[in-house]
Amino acid sequence: MNYNELWHLLAQKYDEGEAKAIARMAYEVRFGLTFSDLCLGKDTQLSADDQTELEEIAMRLLQGEPIQYVLGQADFCGRTFKVNEHVLIPRPETEELCRWIVSEVRGKRLEVRDYPVLDIGTGSGCIAITLAAEISETKVTAWDISEEALEVARENAKCTDVHVSFEQVDALHLTSDILHQTSGVFDLIVSNPPYICNKERETMEANVLEHEPHTALFVPDDDPLLFYRAIAQYGLTALKKEGWLYSEINPIYADTLTDMLSKMSYHGIEIKEDAYGKRRMMRACKG
Repeated sequence: MNYNELWHLLAQKYDEGEAKAIARMAYEVRFGLTFSDLCLGKDTQLSADDQTELEEIAMRLLQGEPIQYVLGQADFCGRTFKVNEHVLIPRPETEELCRWIVSEVRGKRLEVRDYPVLDIGTGSGCIAITLAAEISETKVTAWDISEEALEVARENAKCTDVHVSFEQVDALHLTSDILHQTSGVFDLIVSNPPYICNKERETMEANVLEHEPHTALFVPDDDPLLFYRAIAQYGLTALKKEGWLYSEINPIYADTLTDMLSKMSYHGIEIKEDAYGKRRMMRACKG
């Protein structure tokens, strides 16, 4: 199988542009062949073992498995992160959230060397690791309920050569010890929590529904702000005075979230649009 045969095969499931992009990614990541190499016909020079692996990759892709899971990696903010079925695939809108935070924290021109940050629901660790790498002043802690996800995150931190303290914590059921130990500790709390209601499933891509972890995606239809409420309530205890809360959000509930945070005495609340014009990010300051 060569490049042209692969993308034509994938075009049974994906549109032509996406099929070509996926095929190029497979060749580059797994076999080290650039697009120039493909143009020179080097895709026809794979060994028998490589051809067998390529056919296995093609079958997984035809079954709808995301290319990032097939290859075991995804790019995020200029770095490569390990991913598997236990963590969400990092997405561009989450990159925008990270860049917003980095820009604003750097803008404070911190003189201290200790700027405690907490990432709730870290998954692959992409947010926590990016902040630790981009802002030298930060001291980053990251929580997740899934030990399997934390294993992925720890490996990513090791590969990126940054220090993040990873802890298995259920943000919806915080213990009294955690509440006591973290009272007034953090300058910034960030989260990309589950925010998709079950009723939205029918509008989602099949490869997301069938392969990405549902515990990291969905909330009950009757309580779409479940995680935001819990995190904001915790922030009232854990954030320092004038500490900041940042989050990726569901555009559908941006106004409801703003109202909730205002009633909880947060101020400086801002909703920011992503590159597609969707209200996708939020920040708020503890009074």
